[in-house]
Amino acid sequence: MATASSDNGLLFSPVEMMAEAEKFALSKAKKTSSMIFGLAIMAGAFIGLAFLFYITVTTGSADAGWGISRLAGGVAFSMGLILIVICGGELFTSSVLSSISWANKQISFGKMLSIWGKVYIGNFIGAMFLLAIVAAAGLYQLDNGQWGLNALHIAQHKLHHTWLQAFALGVLCNLLVCLAIWLTFSSANAMTKAAMTVLPVAMFVSTGFEHCVANMFMVPLGIVIQNFASPEFWSATGTTAAQFSDLTPMHFLTNNLIPVTFGNIIGGSVLVGLANWSIYRRPQLKATNVTTITQTTEITSVKETTMNSNIIIKDIMNTQPVTLSVEMPTSVALDTLMENNMISAPVIDVEQRLVGFFSVHDVMVDLWCQDYLPEAGQKVVDLMTRDVIAIDANEKLVDVAEYLCIDKDQLYPTTSMGIATRFSTLSVEERAKAIKVSRPQNLPVLENGIFIGMLTRVDVLKAMRPIYGERLNVVTEELATA
Repeated sequence: MATASSDNGLLFSPVEMMAEAEKFALSKAKKTSSMIFGLAIMAGAFIGLAFLFYITVTTGSADAGWGISRLAGGVAFSMGLILIVICGGELFTSSVLSSISWANKQISFGKMLSIWGKVYIGNFIGAMFLLAIVAAAGLYQLDNGQWGLNALHIAQHKLHHTWLQAFALGVLCNLLVCLAIWLTFSSANAMTKAAMTVLPVAMFVSTGFEHCVANMFMVPLGIVIQNFASPEFWSATGTTAAQFSDLTPMHFLTNNLIPVTFGNIIGGSVLVGLANWSIYRRPQLKATNVTTITQTTEITSVKETTMNSNIIIKDIMNTQPVTLSVEMPTSVALDTLMENNMISAPVIDVEQRLVGFFSVHDVMVDLWCQDYLPEAGQKVVDLMTRDVIAIDANEKLVDVAEYLCIDKDQLYPTTSMGIATRFSTLSVEERAKAIKVSRPQNLPVLENGIFIGMLTRVDVLKAMRPIYGERLNVVTEELATA
């Protein structure tokens, strides 16, 4: 049990960590392609730097003992994940946690795969960029060539696993990497986040588990040394290039990168992401039958009224509103809105549950972020707002009317104990007319968690119009004198 909570800023509970993980997963879907690529390139370079640190620490440490030497290297390697966590890089092995957003039906399966693909390519570019700099610097000659020889042995060892071994080592690796990321959700403190990553990373590195992004740098480094090292290097180390002839791009791709990548996906997305989702989130979704992004607002009046209080929202709402689906292309959604002279519409899933709200404002913001070049294949789910306010079908008209125009927190400012925090000589009516209220123009209506209609301010106005009596036939002055 957690000893502290987010209230004091020290430690989040496991349930709160799940909420942080959902935000982390969803944040990846909200980033532009250029941002994802940039952060992924940065992360690929960070992991490469961490492996340089590992090689340096473990070179010439045979007398220290096998376990101690690898532990020291593992601790050094944790620098890579610390840089990513603190600086915000996009690492493929942690990006697979976006499976949580897919499970929550916040993004499509195709969108999830798109994120993975962009990050994977960006990580590879970052690794290759760092490799070019390292090769130009001739780091393999350090310690009279022993640094390069250590790198060769590490790279060669990675190619001698069977497919099953490489896959299993990949699963174990990303189980620990994503657990390290998960631990960072327990705190908002940067130093705590950094410290949380060290031991899980040190374990996977020291035990020899396989990380696809680390291997994108490490094995190509061995291939470059094997093909381009000077004769002086081979003479100094007492070895030959032929001893490492198995270090080839094709051998690396088929015997390591492919099975390790699949293992990393299973270890992170399934054993960490979906496992925690099944424990903490799935029971809630199953129990309420409503997506967590939709909250039904309960409304109560603070003032007595002479208006008919028997009218409920179900009687006046639009029972056949225009709705959109999560898989609808953005262009089709925009055409639907324009054909109906609308600027927004609710998004529902196949079970008629409200899952979001799509608006022209969201589209325009995205276009600005993308330099007015929309992403190919973009769908409603990629742009819709997921923080939606909805009301119950049995709410009273009088209560909803008050909700739309009166902010009770501003009108009656009090503490949680009911103690007034501000006093005024103005009457309640004067204060009500002075406050600024921001409420939705359109309210989705739910009944037993199912979307059944929409309520607009015009619907409310039409229902309240009879208060003013019968409609008058106004005759203009010109007609009256004719």
